[in-house]
Amino acid sequence: MTVTDTPVVETTTTAEPNPVLQTPPLAAVRGRVLRQLWHNPLGMVGAVLLLIVIFVGVFAPLLAPYSPSEVHFSTPFQQPGTVGFLLGTDDLGRDILSRVLYGTRASLEVGVLSVLCAVLLGVPLGLLSGYWRAADMVLSRLSDVLLAFPFIILAVGLTAINGGGLADAAIALGIAQVPIMMRVVRAETLRLKETDFVLAANTMDVPSWRILGEHILPNSLAPIIVQATVIMPTAVLGEAILSFLGLGIKPPAPSLGIMLSDAQQYLLRTPWPGIFPGVALAIICLGFNLFGDALRDALDPKTRR
Repeated sequence: MTVTDTPVVETTTTAEPNPVLQTPPLAAVRGRVLRQLWHNPLGMVGAVLLLIVIFVGVFAPLLAPYSPSEVHFSTPFQQPGTVGFLLGTDDLGRDILSRVLYGTRASLEVGVLSVLCAVLLGVPLGLLSGYWRAADMVLSRLSDVLLAFPFIILAVGLTAINGGGLADAAIALGIAQVPIMMRVVRAETLRLKETDFVLAANTMDVPSWRILGEHILPNSLAPIIVQATVIMPTAVLGEAILSFLGLGIKPPAPSLGIMLSDAQQYLLRTPWPGIFPGVALAIICLGFNLFGDALRDALDPKTRR
């Protein structure tokens, strides 16, 4: 009786990738964000308002019927709807519509420059503070000192030192927002530093600058973008306050804050020179706030549609 050996068949199983550890493709993330924004009514209202504001700011020289500093001494305090002056005129006969259009443009310029300043300074400092403990001890204490001062007080002090003007106001407002941007990026860096892909990169002796630039910074873009939408309306209001106090944009350059300052002594007699720049400020800030809230919800991976 012979015993035949049965061959043993070795089966190899291929491990399927864990869907939890897979990073969704960029197209899928973009599609989810757009769907979230589209299904958010308040976000769409904010987007429409922002498109209108940006259109007005970019094409202000084409839309304005007059130069913003053109004076008509024969037609001061014209009421809205007057022929040739849709929104009326101020105490010097200057067209309010033209000044509001150019003032909106100046507000957007200050807002964009302030965001760039806050991002260019706050993001690198936040990455350094969150990744290296020694740098965190110094930078965190410095941000605590700056955050001890109210935002507008710090902006007023920095603008007064530089002498005022559009660029000085934008830089001062941006520097005043640097500690907040740095705190946001620092918190994201501390969270991402403990994730598996960063720990794996550390075990493979990947340089720190590559870890920060290729792993941590790209995954921190969502809170950075959301914080930028918060800085924009704050900078716009800050510019209006600085110009109202005489520390921002200098006359005769148009500014919504300057228009409010010039109109305050005539509010009881002719309120429209102060109403229209105030409405323009409200629309700008409302658009950024609504769109920023919707963008924050859309970039949150926990919310899916």
